[in-house]
Amino acid sequence: MDMYDDFSDVVVGEEEVSPQAILDVLKKYSATISVFDLMKVNAEMIEDSKYVQENYKEKSHGVYAKYFLGRIREIRNDDNHYDNDVDKEEFIDAVATLKTYHENESVSSKTKFPLIYGIVSLYTTFVLEEPIHPVGTPFPGSLQVEEKDGVFYCPVKEANLESPNAVCKMCIAEQLDF
Repeated sequence: MDMYDDFSDVVVGEEEVSPQAILDVLKKYSATISVFDLMKVNAEMIEDSKYVQENYKEKSHGVYAKYFLGRIREIRNDDNHYDNDVDKEEFIDAVATLKTYHENESVSSKTKFPLIYGIVSLYTTFVLEEPIHPVGTPFPGSLQVEEKDGVFYCPVKEANLESPNAVCKMCIAEQLDF
C-alpha cells in the first residue's frame, strides 16, 4: 500500500506532476513483483474468466497477458524521458480511486493483482498517455478498442464510468460510437 503514499511526495508542494517522478515510483514497486507473482496473477485471471464465452476468452486473455502482465517488465526497463504534461487533479483522483480499489481487493485477492492493476493503469495513462486497454482489446459483441487519427476509442467506457473501482474514469480513450 506504500505506493499510493509515495505518490503524496510526487504531488505535495508541486505545481505540476512529473511523469518521470511517477515512473520512478512505479519502477520501485514493479521491482517487487516476481515472475512467480505474475504466474499467480495469470492463473487468477484464467480462473476469473472461466465462465466467459470461449471465443472472447481466448482473444482477451492473450491481450491481457501481453499488455497487462508484460507491462511490468516494460516499466522496470523504461529508461525513456517523458516530458508530457500530467494533470495534477486527474492524477490525484486516479491515485485515490486505485488506492480504494487496492484496499478493497487486497482483502480477497491472494495475489499481487491489485498492485499490478494500479502500476499498469498509472503507467499507461499518465506516463505513456495511452488507453489502459490497448488498441485491439476485444469486448463482447465483436467490439474492440480502436485508434482513429491519434484518438483512442473504447466501446465500454461510458458503461463503466459509474463503477467505483473502474479505471475507465482515468483512461484517455473516448467512447466508441457503434
